Amino acid sequence: MTIKVIGAGFGRTGTLSLKLALELLGFDKCYHMMEVANHPDHVSSWRSAAKGESVDWDQLFQGYQATVDWPSCNFWREQMQAFPDAKVILTKREAENWYQSVMQTIWKVSQERRSDARSLMVFEVIWDGVFGGRMTEKDHVIAQYQKHNQTVIDEVPKDKLLVFEAKEGWPELCEFLGCSIPDTDYPNVNTTQDFVQRVTSSQSS
Repeated sequence: MTIKVIGAGFGRTGTLSLKLALELLGFDKCYHMMEVANHPDHVSSWRSAAKGESVDWDQLFQGYQATVDWPSCNFWREQMQAFPDAKVILTKREAENWYQSVMQTIWKVSQERRSDARSLMVFEVIWDGVFGGRMTEKDHVIAQYQKHNQTVIDEVPKDKLLVFEAKEGWPELCEFLGCSIPDTDYPNVNTTQDFVQRVTSSQSS
């Protein structure tokens, strides 16, 4: 089994919905940040990757056919080298809405959980690694978000890249991947409200 789809879009751009969509299309399983919680032994590999050290991508993604979300989206170039036949999907959304969603969800939660290894990895790979520890500086963060997206668009061969927004649903995604459109709605999960409710529920249980 090898990676067939590389998700290059940052978290909070519809990545969990895309994970579920890809799995419905047969790209099972799809690696997402949630997988790190299920595999705490992966944390050391992501911390190594953030330092520029060599990572065994085949071993890390053993049993997976697709990747989306942080932390893997930071290493889309490395994945393209490791899996040269894979296609790339860049999920995106309007920048201001994306920033507000990040700040109200994963950034807020990570501020409250800074002691465990996974949380430290999140800071090293994302908040410090991508945004230089300047998450409260909206203009800076949005500029980094836009720079990332443009870099992916500029560097990935056009025939291997789909720039995708979740609201577009199945047609373009299925055409890009050569799949039939499922007889079900495109997934729409993990909205800001969903995220907050899930975290609140876990804290009260």
